[in-house]
Amino acid sequence: MRINAVFEGGGVKGIALAGAVSAVEQLGHSFHQVAGTSSGAIVASLVAAGYRADELKEVIEATPFRAFLQRSRIFDTKLLGPLARLFIKKGLYSGEALEHWIHKLLLAKGIRTFGDLKSNQLRIIASDISSRKLLVLPDDIAHYGIDPRRFMIAKAVRMSTSIPYFFDPVIIRKSFEHRLPGEKFIDQFVYIVDGGLLSNFPLWIFDSTEAPPIDQMIPTIGFQMVGRGTGQPNAIHGPVSMMRALFSTMLEAHDDRYIQETNRFRTVRIPTLGVSITDFDISTEQSLKLFESGQRATHAFFSQWKMTEYKHNYLTHVCRVPTHFSKKA
Repeated sequence: MRINAVFEGGGVKGIALAGAVSAVEQLGHSFHQVAGTSSGAIVASLVAAGYRADELKEVIEATPFRAFLQRSRIFDTKLLGPLARLFIKKGLYSGEALEHWIHKLLLAKGIRTFGDLKSNQLRIIASDISSRKLLVLPDDIAHYGIDPRRFMIAKAVRMSTSIPYFFDPVIIRKSFEHRLPGEKFIDQFVYIVDGGLLSNFPLWIFDSTEAPPIDQMIPTIGFQMVGRGTGQPNAIHGPVSMMRALFSTMLEAHDDRYIQETNRFRTVRIPTLGVSITDFDISTEQSLKLFESGQRATHAFFSQWKMTEYKHNYLTHVCRVPTHFSKKA
């Protein structure tokens, strides 16, 4: 069976998504189209490039995630250095190391740009905080005068993974044709950050309000990471803890009601074993446990999954209840 897969964002916890990919393969299913936000965008891009589950596991075991926390020595002095970098660069760390890492992995499969993939095979979510809008890449990059098919996948992944204030935002300049008459120089630059600000789990991305022919239906299955302390209040004692509470709420809560109400029938919920979004010091042992958690949750989901029930729920809940996010596949 072919499926459309949507991978939720979750920082380092995204390792669990690789385990989910492994289980999908073990069950004999294949991926038709894939989409994701943040760490989900990483997994989606590697799946679209042709990485198999065993290769993803090898990548995880060989990746020193701490190496992604990169900044020059001038900004590495205690307290003042990080604060200065945050003020100047808008982030504690550069996202260049992560972009270079994903670029090398994609290049190993002969993939650089979205044009190297099939049309609509991969979609990545990012947030344009200058224009206050959600971006579905590659298509929406055309709004800035950039050819979607020539757009680098690694750059799109970096955009989607740029956790505000943690990693630098990605800054692009509008093309001459897309600037407003008399627009100031400073306003020609657009800041793009983590897609999780607007949709951390874009399960809507392959939906259509028109029912597809039943015999042609390709089910959409979402892979969501749980165990983030849902239901536990955020302790707020000052500006730093308030900022942390603000972004944890943005990244974890705004899609939840949408999922809870109508989409349990197509959502694999993966326990993340207490690992946090920015736990870049995660051990190899913890990584493997997350991987195995993704495997177990996916096997459990499909052991009870039936296409007839999926079709009924899709026609009942999705086609008749369009969301403001809905886009045709």
